[in-house]
Amino acid sequence: MTLGIAQVQPIVALIAGVLILVMPRLLNYIVAVFLIVSGLLGLGLIR
Repeated sequence: MTLGIAQVQPIVALIAGVLILVMPRLLNYIVAVFLIVSGLLGLGLIR
């Protein structure tokens, strides 16, 4: 079973949502990491 971007993004979003509910201070870090990873994927630097 291989996971592509289409399957990974909803899982990451779900985990991030739960973490934000549990620890609201993590919001800034979660958003920052998500944006950095999305940018790297968009540029093709990470496959």
